Amino acid sequence: MSLLEIILIAVGLSMDAFAVSVTLGLSVKKVKMKEVLIPGIYFGLFQAFMPFLGYFTGRLFANKIQSVDHWIAFVLLALIGGKMIWESFSKEEKRATDHQFTFVKMLLLAIATSIDALAVGVTFAFFEINIYIAIIIIGLTTFCISMGGVMIGNFFGARYQSKAEFIGGAVLVLLGVKILAEHLLF
Repeated sequence: MSLLEIILIAVGLSMDAFAVSVTLGLSVKKVKMKEVLIPGIYFGLFQAFMPFLGYFTGRLFANKIQSVDHWIAFVLLALIGGKMIWESFSKEEKRATDHQFTFVKMLLLAIATSIDALAVGVTFAFFEINIYIAIIIIGLTTFCISMGGVMIGNFFGARYQSKAEFIGGAVLVLLGVKILAEHLLF
């Protein structure tokens, strides 16, 4: 597997994390460096760890998780997105940024957006590949793309603050539906 192929895989794997990062950026008034770094770190680490785990656990584990990975991602994204939609109808003005990046929320989002990377790791086991180089590329790519997603989301969120949390929640739910549909229909 060539370096270019690994980079393309890294970009592809990071797209879910990018979409979620955009929604996180939508939900804050003025993004601080902390809010840019947190999603990048969580998503980058999980996108690197899951292929590593998949690579070393092999085909047996992948066959078990592959049958339900789309349901896990769907449920996690639907719950988090649904909560964001619910909160968007709240009358309170509670746009403080700290509650958007809690440990539990970020952990669930990181797991939900990186489950597919586990299967990619299993496929790496069948190729002549340096898994350490691959996971560094995947992790750094996702880290950078996620940080960019937060900034892009915040740019648009500042202009459309009243609808930002609703849109962000809807995107998460739709992302979960997309993942589920891809696995069930195709």
